[in-house]
Amino acid sequence: MLNASSPTPAPRSAIWMPIFAGLCASLVSIGLARFAYTPLIPSLIQAHWFSASDVVFLGAANLVGYLIGALIGHPLARRTSNNTALRLMMLAVTLAFFACAFPLSVSWFFAWRLLSGIAGGAIMVLVAATVLPHVPASRKGLASGAIFLGIGLGIAGSGTIVPPLLSLGLQQTWLGLGVLALVLTAVSWFGWPSATPHALATTPTDSASTATNPSVYLLFAQYAFMAAGLVPAMVFLVDYVARGLGAGQHVGALIWVMYGLGAIVGPVSYGFLADQLGAKLSIRLVLAVQAIAVGLLSISSAFWALALLAVILGSFPPGIVPLALARVHELIPGHHQQQIAWSRATVSFATFQAIAGFAYSALFNASGGHHALMFVIAAGAIVVALLLELAVRLSGQPKEAACIKPTVA
Repeated sequence: MLNASSPTPAPRSAIWMPIFAGLCASLVSIGLARFAYTPLIPSLIQAHWFSASDVVFLGAANLVGYLIGALIGHPLARRTSNNTALRLMMLAVTLAFFACAFPLSVSWFFAWRLLSGIAGGAIMVLVAATVLPHVPASRKGLASGAIFLGIGLGIAGSGTIVPPLLSLGLQQTWLGLGVLALVLTAVSWFGWPSATPHALATTPTDSASTATNPSVYLLFAQYAFMAAGLVPAMVFLVDYVARGLGAGQHVGALIWVMYGLGAIVGPVSYGFLADQLGAKLSIRLVLAVQAIAVGLLSISSAFWALALLAVILGSFPPGIVPLALARVHELIPGHHQQQIAWSRATVSFATFQAIAGFAYSALFNASGGHHALMFVIAAGAIVVALLLELAVRLSGQPKEAACIKPTVA
């Protein structure tokens, strides 16, 4: 349901350009900026750009930036506009790729990885709110899936583009990623809606509406533990296969391609689950499957098992985004309140993701590079997310039915 203050949906013939711009934004800022780093980790170590401990530490910089970006996204858009903020963030990611081609120091590299994370967090809280109000209600689900599909395409793209680029050299790989980001930024530059509303400010009514529903805070907590559970595979999967199992960079790249295939399937399949079973039940099923998959990863070494698990695990990071957004829409009526809750959910996710990134990095270094231990802890975090709903139910919280009004934002 669109508010009176929301823009009129664009004609059907003009819908695809804003959706394409949103897909490019998520592809550049998260799909490439975050996930292209994973297949580069072994090469960064072997080329002696940085030590193994520094490379892991630099991977966490992007996660910290994501938290900062989730916090400043709406304030930045209020000072400029959603369109301007999104364009600036895509340019920032592009510049960071080019800067990372020159490993001047750990601090230099950290700053640019941090900036790319900031851009990703800001884009995540702004992109759906920018595009979806211009899309007819009948196409919002498809549009949401297409936007977040950019994350999966970026993951898959990083697995297929990075290995050929690495054959040219590590510096050339970063420059190549920068060129790709620049092209995607350019082709999407004029695709954003012409009358994008500014970021929404919190009103007393909005805050009260959100605060009265304990299920919203349950979602925030579950989303946070999901973030903690996806970090190890997201950051260390290729290094685990290439160096931890001794399978080599080529096999590690193949497993990452499988992870990317899962990432492409994730948004569509998870969205279908939400449509068929409801977001609440879908979250339960997804968490159960992911906990098992991460646990099995810690004891698997056969290629076929790693490939299958990579597909399942790859579906999780991009797939839970539309799933959590669908849950927000189930729980909260009204476009404004939904956007506020989604922003808070993103901040919750980003906070635990950043904390987990540094915690896993410290654990990795302290354990002498023990990958399996991190996967076991990740499985535990996902189990906690699954059990939180039971804990809330046993605590005697009132049923959510009275305060839920399914709404299409």
